[in-house]
Amino acid sequence: MRTTFSLTLLVWLGAAVAGAGCGFIGEPPPPVGRAALPALPGQSSGVFTTARPTVAAAFSDFFGRRAAPQQPLEFPHNIHVSKEITCVTCHEGVETGARAGIPGLRTCMVCHAAIATDRPRIQQITKMQDDGRDLAWQRVFGYTAEAHVRFNHAPHIRAKVECKTCHGDIGSQTVAQRNVELTMGTCVTCHREHNAPTGCLTCHF
Repeated sequence: MRTTFSLTLLVWLGAAVAGAGCGFIGEPPPPVGRAALPALPGQSSGVFTTARPTVAAAFSDFFGRRAAPQQPLEFPHNIHVSKEITCVTCHEGVETGARAGIPGLRTCMVCHAAIATDRPRIQQITKMQDDGRDLAWQRVFGYTAEAHVRFNHAPHIRAKVECKTCHGDIGSQTVAQRNVELTMGTCVTCHREHNAPTGCLTCHF
């Protein structure tokens, strides 16, 4: 058993080092008369590669570890929830679509054009709107492309699954945090408890 584990670990390590090493191989020049492709997200060029910039990045990607998102301001979820503002008020589309909408400044200013206008945070976002800027929120939850997961909010809302089941008690926090690790085991266990489908194609494509 120990030998099998050691061999598996060596294979993972070798794959990670090889993947990181590929990043040092120069890209061939584009064909004559053809412009270079624009760089892909997280890639050094427009040609897809499994390479990662560092071995640590390769391991983090393999084990699904992601850095904590950096938000443009400290949004107080707790204050809004205490005012009985529901999740769907700001996260539009969650009841009918696959993804929960992330509110922009226009959504905020529906209320804050007249409410709490003397607060520094509200004055900050008011100035941002006047300057033609928007809030660059980063999604807290999500899956890597390699996981091939398609999560659809709408059927979960229709099944009366509460937001905190997957997102945790965000109502007691300021900036949203990843309170629940949505692993495959977490999702399958919940589906079984609620007699929901557990076939591969339910979540994966």
